[in-house]
Amino acid sequence: MVPDLAAVGWSLDPQLERDTVEVGDLPLSRVLLINDANYPWVLLVPRRRGIIEIDELDGIEQSQLMSEIMQASRSLKTVSGCDKINIAALGNVVPQLHVHVIARSRSDAAWPKPVWGAVPPRDYDSTTLDALLALLRQRLLLG
Repeated sequence: MVPDLAAVGWSLDPQLERDTVEVGDLPLSRVLLINDANYPWVLLVPRRRGIIEIDELDGIEQSQLMSEIMQASRSLKTVSGCDKINIAALGNVVPQLHVHVIARSRSDAAWPKPVWGAVPPRDYDSTTLDALLALLRQRLLLG
């Protein structure tokens, strides 16, 4: 396997590491599941050191990120049966570039408002978490 030289020196922000469970790696991004059972919610974090904004990626990486966002969106929609997918790259609290892909349902705790701060995060039980991770890994990483 050829090492990804552009990822040398990259590390995950400590807050993202605390708030997530690793799903796996796509060609550009690390995929993480937010530990909040209120909403199926993944983050895509490009493995590039010092990147804060999408426009700091080169054109090929921007296209790859968009492809990975669409792949994550389709996977979450299939796995969750949600009504809507929300996509956001805010970075106001954690500056490291990360893209939120959130499965939303009309019955969720925040609908139709944004998920941030609507209700306290709720941990997954281990059985549900393991099943969701398996489904996401199958859909995202194996095609």
